[in-house]
Amino acid sequence: MLENYSAKEIEAKWQKTWEENAVFQPEPDDRQKFFLTIPYPYLNGNLHAGHTRTFTIGDAVARFRRMQGKNVLFPMAFHATGTPIVGLSELIANKDPLIWGVYTKLHGIPEEELSQLNTPEKIVLYFRKEAKQAMQSIGYSIDWRREFTTTDPAYSKFIEWQYGILRRLDYVVKGSHPVRWCPHDRNPVEDHDILKGEDATIMDFALIKFRMGDRVLPCATLRPETVFGVTNLWLNPDVTYVLARVNGETWVVSKEAYEKLTFTDRTVAFGAEISGKELIGKRVTNPLTGTEVLVLPAAFVDPDNGSGIVMSVPAHA
Repeated sequence: MLENYSAKEIEAKWQKTWEENAVFQPEPDDRQKFFLTIPYPYLNGNLHAGHTRTFTIGDAVARFRRMQGKNVLFPMAFHATGTPIVGLSELIANKDPLIWGVYTKLHGIPEEELSQLNTPEKIVLYFRKEAKQAMQSIGYSIDWRREFTTTDPAYSKFIEWQYGILRRLDYVVKGSHPVRWCPHDRNPVEDHDILKGEDATIMDFALIKFRMGDRVLPCATLRPETVFGVTNLWLNPDVTYVLARVNGETWVVSKEAYEKLTFTDRTVAFGAEISGKELIGKRVTNPLTGTEVLVLPAAFVDPDNGSGIVMSVPAHA
């Protein structure tokens, strides 16, 4: 047993041997083929312990299959699509304090280097290099001849080809459905596209239209069956509401609700503003029972939640 064992030196020695002998660079032969891939790391930061766990599992499988005599192909790629990299480049360019602190202190990037990562392309190049060096230092049995990013033209065509097949088989269809939307970039976003607002979720409300003459006071609710017990509507007297034209009707909604309506498939137009105080004490008609109920003031009504109007039901207000 070595008295002075240096893991770093031993690892470097054998990694060099593997590379010189192209141990992990398979070529076609008579052995049974085995292809292995793992989730590509996203290039908006340095690798962390979670990446190491995932890659190590894949590497263990690749090495086990080689020991079984199979011709193993284990390539690696880097995920470079989506809005987070674009948004990150903007935040770095603007020297956002939070982002600046995260990437200098947690990721250990010198400020002079970080200031240069002000475009998506520069971010991809930087973290691709860092990620590859990290994986090579660990010694994963990857065929690096085949590395690529998801923005490479060949890979983009591969994805288009996949979607073409799925669409011809009717597994992918075009239609309207709710999505999370980024008002800054004006495009839909999913979990991995979000820089801020990870807690944003799609809520499926029922919209109940109470009427005040030719005006509609819509209430968004998760319990539409309780409409039979409505005793009154709540409005916030300190909020400015909007008379909006929605699909030919005049709706009374908060400004925040109006803005959200503009991102739906409804035809929406701004009318006039109206103070919540002006609506207090008036009566509206329940669309199911036909009874009239009062509009009452409530400071707890959040204009950013639903329509900014709440229907009150005993035990469910």
